[in-house]
Amino acid sequence: MTSGPAGTGGAATTGGALSELERVVDRRGLREFLAFTDRVYADEPRFVPPVRQQVRRWWREGVPMYLLRDGVTGEVVARTTLHTDAAFDAKLGRRCQLFGLTEFTEPAAEPLFDAITAAGRAAGDREALFGPVALLPDQAGGIITSGYADRGFIDSAYNPPRYVTAYESYGFRRRFESDTWICPVTPAPAEAERVAAGPIGVEPAGDGAELRVHRGDLRRLDEQLHLLRELLNASFAQLGYYTEISMEELRQQTDGLAYLLDESLLLYLTRDGRPVAFVLCVPDISEFVVRVRGNLNPVNQLRLLATRRRYRREAVLIVKGVLPEYQGCGYQRLLSAELRRNLHTGGYTTLRSTYVGRDNPASAAQFRGMGGRPLHGYTFYEKAL
Repeated sequence: MTSGPAGTGGAATTGGALSELERVVDRRGLREFLAFTDRVYADEPRFVPPVRQQVRRWWREGVPMYLLRDGVTGEVVARTTLHTDAAFDAKLGRRCQLFGLTEFTEPAAEPLFDAITAAGRAAGDREALFGPVALLPDQAGGIITSGYADRGFIDSAYNPPRYVTAYESYGFRRRFESDTWICPVTPAPAEAERVAAGPIGVEPAGDGAELRVHRGDLRRLDEQLHLLRELLNASFAQLGYYTEISMEELRQQTDGLAYLLDESLLLYLTRDGRPVAFVLCVPDISEFVVRVRGNLNPVNQLRLLATRRRYRREAVLIVKGVLPEYQGCGYQRLLSAELRRNLHTGGYTTLRSTYVGRDNPASAAQFRGMGGRPLHGYTFYEKAL
């Protein structure tokens, strides 16, 4: 991931007063950036804020963050990042001005979008705006377009309906439309017992290969992250929004996983000893994250560790995948059955999933097979410059 300044933004008006897009250059500005969601979502318990430690890390690493203020009162009325990524440009085939962590009060939407547009044009070589992403669509971001009555959850978006109206009134068009999912946890089919016992024997294709399911292991977490990274990059490379993740980026995204990991919910499948499919779920700590306003400092991490059994009623499926050459062989179905069995045994009642593209019906079919339903409509937005 590479990022850097993308121009200085532009002028905008809110409430008749001129307001400048202001780069966050000190800790005071960063505190205002972080605290803005506390005000925008003050009466909205369904919003799960991003983890503040991650946002601070991005700021320290030089990700450009901006505030938009009311020109009279000085009050923050919007925030955003403005960054670029060469790998994402190559994936989409055009140079994009990316924006993310984007929140705004209702009157500030158009001025904010004007400022983002001005920044993209000032860069000189940007062809389109794309977002909101934090920092890329395969990490976090997006806008929900339906399901507002249902709460958000970790690693997913939540926003009021006015955000959709604001983006689309400004001329943004939807990209990579998807859905998040919610499923009741019920006993797994009988074949899950066969998987759990060890080697399955003959794979669905019938060529005699030995299949084995493996669980997560906190003692070998770093080793297993290396394995997951290889599987993740290979199985997601065909997706239109995905850019390869480095080991350092994966470590950052899974920072603190040891506090969350239920070893029975990290699963991978080997075929004659070669890893070919995986699924990663974590206990849903959204309630805790809301309570601490996204602040997972060391003290709050210890609190979470001490009370983590309380958050093992619901789970979030973060990511799953199968190597391209083995897609369609039923391997993800086997892992799904094993996951379902482990969830039920562990006392979980509900499984949510981060967004699944509407052009990926095979993945969605697994959730339907569990009795699930779409939870939130989901999209990113793009606008030509």
